[in-house]
Amino acid sequence: MTAKRGPIYTAEELLARLVAFDTTSHKSNLELVAFVEDYLLQHGVTATRVPSAEGDKACLFATIGPDGKGGIALSAHTDVVPVDGQAWDSDPFTLRTTGDKHYGRGTCDMKGFLACSLAAVPDFKQRKLNTPIHLALSYDEEIGCLGVRPMIAEFGKTLPKPRLTIVGEPTSMQVVDAHKGPVRWQVEVTGRAVHSSMAHLGVNAISYATRLIAELEQIEAGLKVSARDERFDPPYATLQVTKLEGGTASNIIPVTCRFGFEVRSIPGLDTGAIERRLRAFAETACLPQMQAIAPESEITIIRANSVPPFGVDAASEIVALTLKLAEANKTHAVSYATEAGLFQDAGSASIVCGPGDIAQAHTANEWIAVSEIAKCMAFLGRLGDWAEG
Repeated sequence: MTAKRGPIYTAEELLARLVAFDTTSHKSNLELVAFVEDYLLQHGVTATRVPSAEGDKACLFATIGPDGKGGIALSAHTDVVPVDGQAWDSDPFTLRTTGDKHYGRGTCDMKGFLACSLAAVPDFKQRKLNTPIHLALSYDEEIGCLGVRPMIAEFGKTLPKPRLTIVGEPTSMQVVDAHKGPVRWQVEVTGRAVHSSMAHLGVNAISYATRLIAELEQIEAGLKVSARDERFDPPYATLQVTKLEGGTASNIIPVTCRFGFEVRSIPGLDTGAIERRLRAFAETACLPQMQAIAPESEITIIRANSVPPFGVDAASEIVALTLKLAEANKTHAVSYATEAGLFQDAGSASIVCGPGDIAQAHTANEWIAVSEIAKCMAFLGRLGDWAEG
């Protein structure tokens, strides 16, 4: 029986289709998922959805090659960042090719890699693969790597667990074996509101929030001189307050103040120690004074989201393999985050390598070089050779 052979599209043709789906993170990705499902099915590949709790989004997982083996996953997120407030020279959701660049939202981050992976499916299908190649598509990566987590939770249950994973974020096809991980907290300070003429009877939430922020600045100073990894730029974990709001009127002592802060952690940093120090400061240096005036005063500190920093052992199989596939001789570390750490923590040795320059991600007139698409297709061709052998 002749193997089922579906339509053959170039990576550029598939990129145009993928860009046309507006999968901004606050919107559904189901139309794109359905398109990929149909495309794979035409090539005899059945995919499995892992829907979100609300049912408006889904991850997609598919396997090409033999069942029952760990295999290697090609991981891509389907969501993109908003275009609101950006000045584009053309429709962000219509692929425009000018010279040696493809323009459109998601071309670089990271529908370029997804397009290449889909374009490689016919080649993968025609080979006698000894090692399966999986496609692992996620959602909501841009808002905290949220969607990939329920898919990873199914590894070893309803889905096979890949032995290896290549996360195709834009690295200019360089091999990235380490990155920082963002951890974010929300802090709310609750005091007592009174007329500003009677300030001594109230508790100013903004004032105490600033004390907490000053403590965070001390913690930040310590991070710069403690754990360092010179592969990163900057070579230490960073801490910054990213949002602050409070107060209602100029003649009212503010009853609440909220702020958010983020740590970009390097591998090995104990972010829990940062939270413990801030809690101890709140409990010893702030709350006793606050509650002496207003017993109802509170300070709540909630870890809102975290993406683990990523680092893979230099001796890992995935490092040597990806260097060979990329025809590279060294690895790199980056300060942005990906889903690689989550795959790694789940037991799938991971690496980051994909087409496009991260400097173009999230920008107006986002683009990917035509040459990057060609390099990625060659990379995937070599992956097919390896999986066949």
